[in-house]
Amino acid sequence: MKLIKKLFAVLSVLFVAGTALFATPFNSNLSKTDLEKVNSGEILIKKINFTQNMCLNEGINPFGDKLIKVYHKLYPKYLAEIIQKRPVEGNEDLPERLNEILVNISDYAGIPYFSERTQSWWDLYTSASIVEEKDTENGKEILADIEMEPFGTIKQQIFIEKEENTLLYDSINLNKLSYYDKFDCVWPKKMKMSIFLFQDGENWVLYGIGGVNAPRIPFFTERIDTSFINRIKTFCNYIFEQI
Repeated sequence: MKLIKKLFAVLSVLFVAGTALFATPFNSNLSKTDLEKVNSGEILIKKINFTQNMCLNEGINPFGDKLIKVYHKLYPKYLAEIIQKRPVEGNEDLPERLNEILVNISDYAGIPYFSERTQSWWDLYTSASIVEEKDTENGKEILADIEMEPFGTIKQQIFIEKEENTLLYDSINLNKLSYYDKFDCVWPKKMKMSIFLFQDGENWVLYGIGGVNAPRIPFFTERIDTSFINRIKTFCNYIFEQI
């Protein structure tokens, strides 16, 4: 009987160790084809619409769990994910490089954006400036004014948090946004954009996500959807490419 108990204990330890060894940061919402693309180092961009379609698993670290929680609380009607893997070897300073780009708010102005509706290039943000900046326990809090057509000035609250081998960038609007001044479409604290960097074994994972809790308005839903989602994709994709 003692031998059986010892054997059971050993098997339990091996099972837990094996589960940790083969654990993945992604759930089944990331298809096999998508995972192959991510593992090859390509940037994967997915329009997922709702939080139940997020592919990020819980339990990666506290930053990741917080990210998942705040997006479920946001309850977005428009949502997109952007994912890329990079080897740690040769990119040991990736968290520092990412942080340097994200804190330089003024450099957001002029990010190239392709409008599908007009088939032409525009600036994603025509201007971007810091209103207030302060250090926090593990990063920075920044208040910024960012001009983005067709929504005008976005008063953004930005948090950048860092710990060893992980970084979380999180931004949210503080003011109401209107679509070309025709109608109000986003209320305060209903539009978020985030970038989460963490280490997964021998790789870095860059996980970008952005969402908007905005009404689906007849005749305008598709246009608003395109405006929000493409801008979220453009920002995250641009940041990924800069590092």
